[in-house]
Amino acid sequence: EVQLVESGGGLVQAGGSLRLSCAASGFTSGDYAIGWFRQAPGKEREAVSCMRSDGTTDYSDSVKGRFTISSDNAKNTVYLQMNSLKPEDTALYYCAADPPDYPCYYYTHYPDQYGMDYWGKGTLVTVSA
Repeated sequence: EVQLVESGGGLVQAGGSLRLSCAASGFTSGDYAIGWFRQAPGKEREAVSCMRSDGTTDYSDSVKGRFTISSDNAKNTVYLQMNSLKPEDTALYYCAADPPDYPCYYYTHYPDQYGMDYWGKGTLVTVSA
């Protein structure tokens, strides 16, 4: 069974940085797609970033240039480095995983049509003005 555990959330001032971690276990093969999603209070969940095991990545327009997704395969962990944080980045951040059935662009830009199968419980990021 695939399990995902997020960590690294917290309170940060606008302009600051945080690095989120997603520790993954239970994959039966080395092929995967990992996505970061977020849900702000009163808003729908949105896709933030994606990384496939082949190294391809994608980002939503709202975070492109500020957030970077990366992985440490030895630790089975995917990271989301978030720089230049804004109050509107405040949200519960989730990581999710899927067999890499689709390009990252589909997971990031069409998340309703191309959903991921496995989800963590989330880590809260709060950005103060």
